[in-house]
Amino acid sequence: MSDIVVDTWLYGELARYGGQAGQVGYGNVQIHLKAGATLADLLANLSMPTEVRGITFINGQLSAMPGLQPDLVHVLHDLDRVAFFDPHSMWPFQYRHGVAMVGEMADAMVASKDQGLHHTYNK
Repeated sequence: MSDIVVDTWLYGELARYGGQAGQVGYGNVQIHLKAGATLADLLANLSMPTEVRGITFINGQLSAMPGLQPDLVHVLHDLDRVAFFDPHSMWPFQYRHGVAMVGEMADAMVASKDQGLHHTYNK
């Protein structure tokens, strides 16, 4: 299988997982993975535990948020762009309704008790 390259953006405190701890506010790294790799493989490559991330986008589509991370099995493709935001970077509640989502996230939202429509998170 051939390699793929994932354009990976790490915002806030997560920049350190891309080896860019000194970078203020963000980091950007190109991660090489085997074809068929999942988001879980990307996290492993970065040595980033899934629970340290907050909101995640894959190619501009919502794939995860605190307490709901169904995207670990999402298969990545060459030149995909993944953006990880730290939990301190919250997304205004009113913009969540109707947002484009990866399939795994859309299914998880429908299956969740509140369909993902809440504005506070508990640990």
